[in-house]
Amino acid sequence: MEKKTNQFKAEIAEILDLVVNSLYSKKEIFLRELISNASDAIDKAKYLGLTQKDLVADAPEWKIDISCDSKAKTMMIADNGIGMDADDLEKNLGSIASSGTKAFRQALKEKGSDALPELIGQFGVGFYAAFMVADKVRVLTKKRGTDKAYVWESSMDGTYTVGEAERDGFGTSVMLHFRPECENFLDRWTVSDLVRRYSDFISYPIRYSKIDVPADEKDEDRKRREEDEAKPLNTMVALWKRPKKDVKDSEYADFYKHLSRDWEDPFETIPFSGEGQVEFKALLFLPKKPSMELYMPNQKRGLSLYVRNVFIGDDIDMLLPPWLRFVKGVVDSSDLPLNVSREMLQDDAIVQKIKSAVTSKVLSVLEDIKKKDAKRYDEFHTAFGAVLKEGAYNDWTNKERIEKLIKFPSARSDAGKTLFLEDYVKDMASGQKDIYFIVAETEKDARNAPQIESARKHGCDVLLFCDHIDAFLAESLREFDGHSFVNLGKGDVEFGSEEERKAEKESREKAEGELKGFLENVKKSLGDAVGEVKLSSRLTDSPCCLVAKENAISPMMARLMKASGQSVPEEKRTLELNAGHPLVKKVEGLSGAEFDDAVALLYDSALIAEGSPVADPARFGKLLSALMLK
Repeated sequence: MEKKTNQFKAEIAEILDLVVNSLYSKKEIFLRELISNASDAIDKAKYLGLTQKDLVADAPEWKIDISCDSKAKTMMIADNGIGMDADDLEKNLGSIASSGTKAFRQALKEKGSDALPELIGQFGVGFYAAFMVADKVRVLTKKRGTDKAYVWESSMDGTYTVGEAERDGFGTSVMLHFRPECENFLDRWTVSDLVRRYSDFISYPIRYSKIDVPADEKDEDRKRREEDEAKPLNTMVALWKRPKKDVKDSEYADFYKHLSRDWEDPFETIPFSGEGQVEFKALLFLPKKPSMELYMPNQKRGLSLYVRNVFIGDDIDMLLPPWLRFVKGVVDSSDLPLNVSREMLQDDAIVQKIKSAVTSKVLSVLEDIKKKDAKRYDEFHTAFGAVLKEGAYNDWTNKERIEKLIKFPSARSDAGKTLFLEDYVKDMASGQKDIYFIVAETEKDARNAPQIESARKHGCDVLLFCDHIDAFLAESLREFDGHSFVNLGKGDVEFGSEEERKAEKESREKAEGELKGFLENVKKSLGDAVGEVKLSSRLTDSPCCLVAKENAISPMMARLMKASGQSVPEEKRTLELNAGHPLVKKVEGLSGAEFDDAVALLYDSALIAEGSPVADPARFGKLLSALMLK
């Protein structure tokens, strides 16, 4: 059979029904789309009027008017922009997905025009959103530079009519006849709310007027209504598009409170612009305190997104990494890729570049605060340090920068005080090569951990990892400024000079040989509870401690994983004994049941010291009571 080229066939009514009923998730979007079209129409007229003065000879006050008639169940959205002629109506409204705005921009590009106007429309389907709420739409329009007006009408039955008409002035009026279930959109409060939400920063005043005014309206009601109708529903100028020097701190604070529903002023305000391959403007805020939902799963978070001054959505998490979820603010760009309904951001290189720029800017601001105002940075870190650490754990691109911003308490510092990793490195003991840390449930548990005793004896400070995220962070930290991280709760550790280490090792090996039988009996008594029993190089004051293998997860990590419903592999740890401790020497001299009970108490005390629960609390209590009676 010979190949031939065919045209796709389409059921126009079905396509229109699909566009209207499947493209948008909310009916209220219709007003955003029609206002956006009106704004584009004015932008086109203004742009062409720069070179074609006769188009704007009437020197209009550019505006968008919304008129509602609750009795007739109609709404009219009118503009005094470029308008349309019969051909434009056929191309733009008679052809689904034919964008007049896109064609206008393309024509200007072909003519070599620079500084193209920032127009909103691009897909050619926004107008049809009107049919989500209306069973009939009538468009009355008169194109600038012509003397004829035309009317376009359709009831969404797959057909439309176009004819000549009369219209006072240039521009376009879109008349909607509402379906009964959608009449609530005629209410002034509803219209005002939708305009503020979706079109607040459209550059032209949007006003509301009521057609069906009662004939017996009182003078005071009329005066109040006329005053309201004279006021634009939108603010028109976005804060993030105004120079910082022209915006008062109180204006930023009011906008932040509106955006975040926080009652306090922001900790820091960050207005900035992205330039180069991707152009955008952003206004970001750092809160003073974490919100209740900061650590709650499945909470919406992210930035509010505007594209060409039109609100697309809030909680756009694609513009922020998860560890910056406490940041509030707005991003506005003309370059962002949206889906056809303009309700969803599509992930691509542009989105990633904006996300990268926003992340880098926040880090730069934090670095600047850290450098200039240590006390103020501590306030921020106390509130959001735990979330910041998430970035050090999972953001490999910015890991090095974030590591310089996070702080930890240490065994040498006062309770409640924290220090940066760079400060720890500067204050390392003579001959110390590694960065020592211990993971525990609380700062108090970490300070009292027996595993850090020998490090302290040798003059080494120990970082205390006691935020929940620290248990995860401990698994990913490798080195900082050329120094390796060493978890004192894992593997084998040694301290002091090479000579000291060698001497201590020889002494320990000699003691292990002498106590070989005792160590074997302890292991036999504990059975599968431990993997190994040996003498410790990290204990000085405590009788014993538990140590995990080098690559095993920490006890705190295991508890967190179990609490979240994850399966945790069973890890048998090593019980390390302090051969010089009198309690260990006492146990060595016991036998039989007394020996087993004493070993069980030693093991349970090691669990309690690190913050882990004992396996058999009832037996522990019984053994402890018996010991106290003796």
